[in-house]
Amino acid sequence: MAAPGPCDAGRVPLLVVDGANVVGSVPDGWWRDRRGAASRLRDRLARRPGPAEVVLVVEGAARGVASVPGVRVEAAAGSGDDRIVALVAERAPGRPCVVVTADRGLRARVVAAGAEVRGPRALLDELDELDGVAGPEGPGGTGGRGG
Repeated sequence: MAAPGPCDAGRVPLLVVDGANVVGSVPDGWWRDRRGAASRLRDRLARRPGPAEVVLVVEGAARGVASVPGVRVEAAAGSGDDRIVALVAERAPGRPCVVVTADRGLRARVVAAGAEVRGPRALLDELDELDGVAGPEGPGGTGGRGG
């Protein structure tokens, strides 16, 4: 997500990450350890440069992942999608917000609430670049996330 423009000055953007959707977009065995996969995503997000308030929403078996400096973890009591929509709706009026998800139903709900949407691939590519992992054109053409 780009830094805020002049008309957004003074408002730190809100980046809300659909943890289950982003983790589930990479077939790396996450289903064997959902909490571990969510923790690894959280740690990668914490290394992402600002300015942004980053909120990782987890649900189900991934509950129990703690917040760290730079990433607030929200454990959804029920539906992660409902918690994400609530976070978007609760933000200050005019505050820029981006939700990372590929879930079509959730995308429609958060856009209706005024958020922008990015897909998991865009976020994971950004994190790979920060981690120094080869991109899609790099060795093996896998973006560092398997075939």
